[in-house]
Amino acid sequence: MDNFKQHSILPGFNLALGFTLLYLSLIVLIPLSAAFIRTAELTWSEFWTIVTTPRVVASYQLTFGVSFVAALVNAFFGLLVAWVLVRYHFPGKKIIDALVDLPFALPTAVAGIALTALYSGNGWIGQYLEPLGIKVAFTPLGIFVALTFIGLPFVVRTVQPVLEDIEAELEEAAATLGANRWQTFAHVIFPILFPALMTGFALAFARAIGEYGSVIFIAGNMPMVSEITPLLIVTKLEQYDYAGATALSVVMLVISFILLLIINLLQWWSRHRSARA
Repeated sequence: MDNFKQHSILPGFNLALGFTLLYLSLIVLIPLSAAFIRTAELTWSEFWTIVTTPRVVASYQLTFGVSFVAALVNAFFGLLVAWVLVRYHFPGKKIIDALVDLPFALPTAVAGIALTALYSGNGWIGQYLEPLGIKVAFTPLGIFVALTFIGLPFVVRTVQPVLEDIEAELEEAAATLGANRWQTFAHVIFPILFPALMTGFALAFARAIGEYGSVIFIAGNMPMVSEITPLLIVTKLEQYDYAGATALSVVMLVISFILLLIINLLQWWSRHRSARA
């Protein structure tokens, strides 16, 4: 027993860890560091002037605001879709389950063109909405539709396996104690689902912030109205204003990191509270 030496369960841990850190450095850390280094070429006044122009600020508000609302909507409907796919059996269930992954497989440019064709004034759906005063294509509402489309699978595929693992005995025990269906969901099921739901919300939100291909076709890209920040970054790159493009990228990166950190803190608080309960 004195000569017993505990080994790692994962063989070659040091080598695997080295490759992991190398891969993350090449794919994540070095590109992000390059953005900060290129931005450092600007003086503080130049940086502040670039990132606070009215046109850029309007693009921040549109990008983060619509992304947040789209992620919230996806959190609600993603939970509903996951619930239906897990708890009910009906004809065509496998087809619907497969359709959930369609935004993953569909090129974003194709999605943008398809949504624009559907919601434009003469589109299959838009021709009925515009007489009602609802214009979708080439407005912020069109951006919301595109971001909701590409973000839904993240919530469904995050919540679905957790919902499948919830034991039926928990609901039976709650019913035995006199809880109705709503009380069982609110006090038994939802606390278990909440961390996964927050993870899906964070993934959908992060995807929406950086989305470009599916948005530029349906947005209209009108300055101060329907112009997203990623489009401004691409525009500056096309103008060979690399420092300006990286400055906007750094602002988006910092804001995104802060928002995702808050979401992760909420997840941690939820898990900690559930463990204590």
